[in-house]
Amino acid sequence: MADSDNSTSLPSVIRRRLFRATTDAAVEVWREWQAAHEETDRLSREQQRLERKLVDEVGFPKVLPRLSVDRTATPPSHEALRDVLCVGSVDPTVSAKAEADLAAHQARWDACDRAIGYSDTLRAESEAADRAQALLEDLSKTPAISLAGVAAKLDAILREGQPSKGDAEFPWPQIRSVLEDIGRISGQPGPS
Repeated sequence: MADSDNSTSLPSVIRRRLFRATTDAAVEVWREWQAAHEETDRLSREQQRLERKLVDEVGFPKVLPRLSVDRTATPPSHEALRDVLCVGSVDPTVSAKAEADLAAHQARWDACDRAIGYSDTLRAESEAADRAQALLEDLSKTPAISLAGVAAKLDAILREGQPSKGDAEFPWPQIRSVLEDIGRISGQPGPS
C-alpha cells in the first residue's frame, strides 16, 4: 500500500462538493473504497503501534545459541533454529536449551499479543486492505457517467498509487492537474 500521507490528495471539501448529489455508480464504489482505504490506513497505524509495544515489552522471539567457542547464531523461528542446530554437531544440551528458550520467548510474545490485540489488528488490517483492493478493482471496471465519477477514479488512483503527497514524478502531477481541471470545469475550485 502506498504511503498514507497522501490520503487528502483531493481536499475533502472538493470531494464533498464534486461528489455530492450524484447517481454515478463510479462515485458510489469510490465512496465504499474510500471508507475501506481509510480503515486500512487506520488499522495499519494501530498495528504498527501495537507491534512497537510488543517489541518494546517482549522483543522479537529469538535465541542466541553458542554453536562453538567462537560462533553463535540468532535464528528467528523454531524451523530456523533446527536448521542452525543441525549444521555441524551441537551438544544436545545446548540444542534443548535453545529450543526451550525460544519456546519461552515465543510464549511471552504470544501472551502479550493476546493481551494487546496485535494479531487481531493485523488480521483486521489485512481484511480491510483486501476489501479496499477488491473495491479498487470494481471501481476500475465501473464506467463513470459524470465528471464526479471521473474525478473519483482519478482520486483513487492518486491516493493508492503515488508514493507521497505532491510527488513530482510522472504521472502524479499530471493526474493532479486533471483533477484540478475537472474541479474547474464542474464549477468547483481545484485542489490545493
